Amino acid sequence: MKHYKPYLKLPVFLLMLFVLQSCVTKPGTWKNEKIETGIRSDLHDLSNEALTYLKVNNFKRLKFMMSKDLKEDTYTERVVEHISNHLNDYKYNLFDEYYIINKYHDADTISPAGSGIKSYGLIYKGTEKEMYIAFFLPNNSENEFLISLVFSKFNYGWKISGLDVEPYTVNGKTGPELFKMAKEAYSKSSLIDAVNTAALANICNKPVDIWQYPDEADLHSFYEQIVNEANEKYKFPFILKDVPTKPRIIRIFNQTDEKGSFPMVQYLSAINLKDTTAIKNENMQIRKVIGKVMPGLDKNKKYVFYAAFNKKPSSRKEVDRFEMTDKLQ
Repeated sequence: MKHYKPYLKLPVFLLMLFVLQSCVTKPGTWKNEKIETGIRSDLHDLSNEALTYLKVNNFKRLKFMMSKDLKEDTYTERVVEHISNHLNDYKYNLFDEYYIINKYHDADTISPAGSGIKSYGLIYKGTEKEMYIAFFLPNNSENEFLISLVFSKFNYGWKISGLDVEPYTVNGKTGPELFKMAKEAYSKSSLIDAVNTAALANICNKPVDIWQYPDEADLHSFYEQIVNEANEKYKFPFILKDVPTKPRIIRIFNQTDEKGSFPMVQYLSAINLKDTTAIKNENMQIRKVIGKVMPGLDKNKKYVFYAAFNKKPSSRKEVDRFEMTDKLQ
């Protein structure tokens, strides 16, 4: 990894903390271009410096910008490393930012703006009266991770009081969009497809712990309901009776790679894995019937992954498998 020399030295940063002043005193929240130009420019300088240190994983330098509590958290250094990896994998741009003068100290809120499916609110601890929250998203990624930076103005200056990186989209869809797709699949009796899609929605429904979509509670209830229904309807190992060799499905889950996240079907085969021609022929038969016994599983997706086993895998022992990919689009 190429290292970059930070462009600001500590004395300059300390001077910036002194200059960053606000004439606003009444509680309120200002988003994006609604933030006063001078304040916004200073806050951008603050976040840009943090991003500079984050990209090169300079934890030692970044500690000067952190609150006392954040520095003492043993997990912080690992989070910084994760953020650094993402910043080096993709080019990140500012997504949303908030300048806040809190009304409450223990807990404060920012209501969802607008009525669109991607609208979200924030429920956070008002660490200090004056705060700045900035979110960043990458360009050109199917599975987007949101980087969040939270700054609070303590009596010892502006400091990072929170930072994280978590999934924001899967297959280019946000949590609420995936939730909608899951409900549509369920309405068409595509139960396994609904379960898989709702599972993806859960993955990216909270890209930072202070983030809240309006339908968060509904998603959890819906997911629990359809998982119970799926467990009642499909008893694993599930035998594919329409395939002459009677393979037994033992597990279906979402597998994620650089292409996105798509169904993985694991099954037990009576055919020796060394006979790859016979295994592939059996898999072609499975592909012909999978959409009949589990509607929607192979629809509107780029891929379905398959893994054939002769012995049931376990967390304790690695067993041989033969993996195949059905490219649908």
